[in-house]
Amino acid sequence: MSVVSKGLENVIIKVTNLTFIDGEKGILRYRGYNIEDLVNYGSYEETIYLMLYGKLPTKKELNDLKAKLNEEYEVPQEVLDTIYLMPKEADAIGLLEVGTAALASIDKNFKWKENDKEKAISIIAKMATLVANVYRRKEGNKPRIPEPSDSFAKSFLLASFAREPTTDEINAMDKALILYTDHEVPASTTAALVAASTLSDMYSSLTAALAALKGPLHGGAAEEAFKQFIEIGDPNRVQNWFNDKVVNQKNRLMGFGHRVYKTYDPRAKIFKKLALTLIERNADARRYFEIAQKLEELGIKQFSSKGIYPNTDFYSGIVFYALGFPVYMFTALFALSRTLGWLAHIIEYVEEQHRLIRPRALYVGPEYQEYVSIDKR
Repeated sequence: MSVVSKGLENVIIKVTNLTFIDGEKGILRYRGYNIEDLVNYGSYEETIYLMLYGKLPTKKELNDLKAKLNEEYEVPQEVLDTIYLMPKEADAIGLLEVGTAALASIDKNFKWKENDKEKAISIIAKMATLVANVYRRKEGNKPRIPEPSDSFAKSFLLASFAREPTTDEINAMDKALILYTDHEVPASTTAALVAASTLSDMYSSLTAALAALKGPLHGGAAEEAFKQFIEIGDPNRVQNWFNDKVVNQKNRLMGFGHRVYKTYDPRAKIFKKLALTLIERNADARRYFEIAQKLEELGIKQFSSKGIYPNTDFYSGIVFYALGFPVYMFTALFALSRTLGWLAHIIEYVEEQHRLIRPRALYVGPEYQEYVSIDKR
């Protein structure tokens, strides 16, 4: 029996061993591991191995993975050229789409089920290079390839800013990458799955995901949430702004509410703690954090009875801003992290349960209309 489900809500399009969400209790797990444990005790590289290979790595496996990442940061000059030939005013995700599509056009011999996981590791490394250079292009800086190091987060930050990141910055970036790694099958992952179900290559599937991520109701939500803090400007203005924009004008409070969670998003709690590790040396970030805290209190008071709480986008922007990234980069940073989740899902789907995704539409237009020639209309 066919049913119409607007927004595909509650429609299961695949089975997965990757990510478990309990929206009522606020639980998020990757392959059975609580997100809190992975963030507190692990690293992004360990999460890469876990998501692709199904288990936490041994020391040797982890070192081999890090070595592989360090080998794969290089991208063809032609790919970088596609980014740097674009105007620096171009949208960050648009530039990232261009770079990703360029990688797809160069890898002409891509075939599924031939070292898929190794290809995924290579793509993850190259996405770090692309995202760093999207930022550098928009800032008017020269291209820079990430340097080999013992930390993916460190290599990425060094390539982005051309300075040695602090321990707190590396730690925050590493944990942010883990937090945004995967979240089952939201719009961008679904877009990637639809593309991959046609046996399109990994790069093209990522380009489809990027197009979906760009929207303000998905990856763009972190930017929109942070713009609220900028608009408010002063912690003393939070109450008046909230009354005017949210209560009276009924505008949506960005960074609040989630299709799955009916309680506080566990990732938001961690991002809030991460922000505290960075804001002391950044007066603007500290001010935005104070605004966010007050806005959170008002939002919970207003909406918690409806199961609406802060989601991961509410505090993540403050972390990215404190790291030194402008607002326009927030969605691209989301994409850098989520690349792992996208790849893990499409590999799982193509290798284990492949079927062309082809839904139907329910036609509700006229049953039949007789064609009338133009001179009689």
